[in-house]
Order: sequence, then C-alpha cells, then structure tokens
Amino acid sequence: MNEDFKIIILAVFDQDDFPNKAMADIHGKPMIQHVFESAKDSGASEIVIATDNTRVGMAAEEFGATVCMIVDDNLIGLSRLAEVADKMNWPDDTIVVNFPGDAPLTPSSIIQQVADNLKIQTDAECAALYSMVPVDAAENESTIKLIVDNNEYVMYMSRRPIPNQVSDSYKVSEYRCYIEINAYRAGLLRIYRNLPESELDWAENIAELKLLYNGIKIHAAEANSLIGQRVLTHDDIEKVKIQIAPTR
Repeated sequence: MNEDFKIIILAVFDQDDFPNKAMADIHGKPMIQHVFESAKDSGASEIVIATDNTRVGMAAEEFGATVCMIVDDNLIGLSRLAEVADKMNWPDDTIVVNFPGDAPLTPSSIIQQVADNLKIQTDAECAALYSMVPVDAAENESTIKLIVDNNEYVMYMSRRPIPNQVSDSYKVSEYRCYIEINAYRAGLLRIYRNLPESELDWAENIAELKLLYNGIKIHAAEANSLIGQRVLTHDDIEKVKIQIAPTR
C-alpha cells in the first residue's frame, strides 16, 4: 500500500432525491461496497467511508471498511472532509482524496493521478482533474467548467461554458469539464471553515471558488481516464449494472 495519501468516500446524500442511494443493490452488493472496492485498487494507505446514515455505516463495517460517522448536520462539502481528517488525527501535510460515494465505475488510476499531482505540485494546496468536452456538453449547467493559466493552475470555475465564445475569429472547440475527485492537504481542509465567504461560491454554488477567492492555488490536469457513470437517479443504477460484471 502507498503511504502517501488517504481516501475519504463521502456517502452523504440528499434523501429527498434518492433515498438509500448508497445501499442500492448492484449484483448483490450495495453500491457503496462497489465504490470501496474501486478505491482499494488505488494504493491509498487508508480508506474511510464517511456517512450520516447508520445503516450505511453498519453495512460498510460488515464488508471491512473503516467508518467515520458525520453527526453534525450543519457540515457540508469540504467541512465534512475536515471533520473526518480531525477524527482520524491525520497530520496537516497528509494528502486526502475525496471519492464520491455514487461513482462505482471510477478507475483507480485517476485517484492515483490526482494524489500524485498534489504531491508533485508543492506550492498547491489542492489538485483537481478535468475532461475535455464539446460545447453541447459544456452547456449543461449541472456540470462545472474551469479555465487554467499557463502553469495549469485554475483561474476560475463556472456552471456556464468558459471561456465565453464571442470572437468571430477564434472558435472554442472544447471545454474543460471538472471531475469531482480532488486531492487536498489536510491542513487546507481544517482552515477552510474559517476562510472568508465568497459571493462567487454563493452565486455559482461551487465550493472551490471559496478557495480561489482566498488565494488558494488549485492545480488541474486532464484525467487519464473517464470517471464513468455516476448514480444520480434510479435509472442510473440500471446503467451501472450493465457496465459492472456480475462477478465483481
């Protein structure tokens, strides 16, 4: 096992949209178990499933996962990751990768990639990944787009296509679409809660804009693989079942 990074699998979901999503059955296993097994192949030294659901926590312990219960309902986003880092007593320089609990098809290679990128970029406190998408995909406001400078540091993130196409002489053919798998230094997670708020985050509903607003460097690279189907709806479960081998 690689001693260089940890993984937090967040299994905290909006129950109004998809009740018990983490426990959705995929070939005889709850979805959260498939996510955990993907994470195990990444080489992380420790994997923690963070959840506010007792049923999910009990199931995770049954298949051998370390569980951290989130008991403060006021915690959201990166503050939940900070809570786990505190409870696990991870030092500030620990690299922590967040792994969405609804992405069972995620290849382990991109988890390794984002952790390695943050280790290499010593002046960054966060590393992110993106995929290149055409304009029709970029126009979907449920996805987040980003732009970078010439050193691959994020300049801005938006739910609208950026850069905005207005020039008649230059055509933007592809856009950087943010993949929601990041690596953070644990110390950044701890200070995040006390950073000044950002109207950019409020307007776009993108937590990372609070980091940019406060001068935190985010390095971004093109992912070496696609994240695969996310489970956002009941119909997505059936799509994932087709793509995951029954023996997995």
